[in-house]
Formats: sequence, structure tokens, C-alpha cells
Amino acid sequence: MAEIIDLRSDTVTTPTEKMREAMHRAAVGDDVYGEDPTMNRLEALAAEKVGKEAAIFLPSGTMGNQVAVMTHTQRGDEIILDPEAHLYYYEVGALAALSSVQARPAQGLHGKKVNVEAIEAAIRDKNIHFPKTRLICLENTHNRGGGSITPPEEMQKVAELAKRHGLAIHLDGARIFNAAVASGRDAREFTRYADSVMFCLSKGLSAPVGSMLAGNREFIERARKNRKMLGGGMRQAGILAAAGILALEEMIQRLAEDHANARLLAEGLAALPGVEVDLAGVETNIVAMETRRTGITGEEFSRRMAARGVKANASAPYRIRFVTHKDVTRQQIEKALDVIREIVA
Repeated sequence: MAEIIDLRSDTVTTPTEKMREAMHRAAVGDDVYGEDPTMNRLEALAAEKVGKEAAIFLPSGTMGNQVAVMTHTQRGDEIILDPEAHLYYYEVGALAALSSVQARPAQGLHGKKVNVEAIEAAIRDKNIHFPKTRLICLENTHNRGGGSITPPEEMQKVAELAKRHGLAIHLDGARIFNAAVASGRDAREFTRYADSVMFCLSKGLSAPVGSMLAGNREFIERARKNRKMLGGGMRQAGILAAAGILALEEMIQRLAEDHANARLLAEGLAALPGVEVDLAGVETNIVAMETRRTGITGEEFSRRMAARGVKANASAPYRIRFVTHKDVTRQQIEKALDVIREIVA
């Protein structure tokens, strides 16, 4: 069977052998009753990792984000987020369908300098005609921003603004540990400025299933009920939690390898004629390649790569997104570059 180099997403990572063994041997109980010892251990560990009082396990990051919004808001409220946010762009209109809230996009919620003025301008005045602004949603790292990092100091500015206006902050931290490792900082330096935080176990941390939602105890108790409403209450879930524990104990620091491979890929792409890469924007494990000057659309470029054993997704009409992860080696990055070089030529 021909080798496949899968750079579509870090969601394609497979569990380690140690994870599989831990899942096989996991002590289990009914988690809806709070009786699964392995799940209880994972939730306590997850809360500690992001500096919160409590946490719950959810099947996906999307459910984690949506449960957070449901828990923070009431029907008819408005939330502020970036127009490129995962919550706004990739979650199937769930904000309206599940929480009956209105999304108000504001430019500049992510990056090296957050546009606090734009956020404040989006906050509604008290007026009978307006929805109530209830929540600000941030994302770190920023998926559609090429895996870019918003520094804790910028998140602090948003937190100070939120406090002045009596608003809550939810952090979509699907890849928060990528931000922490790439910055050389503890994840809690980022998450301290959010009232709730969701992070994924099943991306770069390589667990097969699951995300965590963390916050104070009262918030998590209310979130637990919303999770149950959405069908996210699970029974002998310790089988999944066992892999999540190892993800948090053993897989965080190795994210640096993914970042190094992304840098290798980005520099290799930047040296090719006809393609463009913003090297300064490659901060973690995501690389965006512009193909317009080659005359090949993103979709067509993706098809040509796939025919040669390299998978990557088109993320815009003339853009390809590559995501590095533990199941792609440095040697495979070099092979992928050979394939792309052949297509460009």
C-alpha cells in the first residue's frame, strides 16, 4: 500500500499504543452518576491544567463550545466573536439553533494586538430595541488565522474590558497547548483571562475522542445539565478518559515537534516559485499556502497532491491549509515538499 502523508488536520492523529493499553485496562463506572473513577481523574487533571475549579468531558470541541454558550447565555442574547472564529464559521449555525443567541462579529479579536476598541464598539447599549450583550468569545490558537497566537497580555485587555461591562469570556482553546508550548508559557497564563475554556484532547494531543470544558464549579454544574440535554452524557466513559489522561500527561511538550515540522514545511514552500507563504504567520502547527500565482485553484492543487499521496485541504479558492501532527515525520514533510515541487513545476 502506498504511503499516505495526511496533512489535512491534527484531528487525524491516532492514539498511541500506551493509550490503547490504558483504554483496555481502564476502571469504569457510570459517568452520568459521577461514578466513573477514570473520568473523575481526567476532569480533575484537566481543570488543574488550565487553572479552573472544575471540568467536564465532551465528545467534541464543537459540543464543548456550544455547551459553554448555552450555559453563559439566555435566549435572545448577543455574543461577540471574530468573523473568522470556529464558533461562527464551522459549527453549523448551532448558536442560533441550540442557544437562540445572535452572533455579532467584530474584527480583530485575535493576534499580536487585539482590537479592544472594535470589541467595545460592538457591545450593545441598554435599549429596548437591542439584544443584551452577554458574552465575548475568543479563540487561541486561531484556526483560520493560520494557528496564530494571541498573547496573554492581549487577552488581559479583553478581560478588563469584559469586567467593566459585566460580560463573560469563553475561550475556544481547542489548541491552547500549542499556544503555550510555542510561547514557552504555561497554559494557565492564557486561560486565567477566560471564565470558561474548551480544549481538545483529540487534535495534537492524540487522544481518539474528546474535549474538555472548564470553569468554576457552579458553571460546570450548569454545563453538565446542558451537556445531558444535548445527548453528551455518557456511561462507562472511562475507556475514553484513560486516553485523555495520557494526552495531558505525556503529549503536550511533544507539540514542539509539530511546530518544528510546520516551520520546515513553510520554509520549503516559501522557496518554491509561484506559491506564497507568510512565514511570520507560522507560529504553531498550521501552514497556509497561497496558489493564485500558479494558476491552480486550491481544490485542484489538493486533488493533484492527493493523487501523489499527500492529503491537505483547500481552505479558500486559492489556498491550501497544512496541519502537522505526531503522525507526520520530518522525512514525510520533505517528501510532501517534493510532491508540491513537482506540481508547481
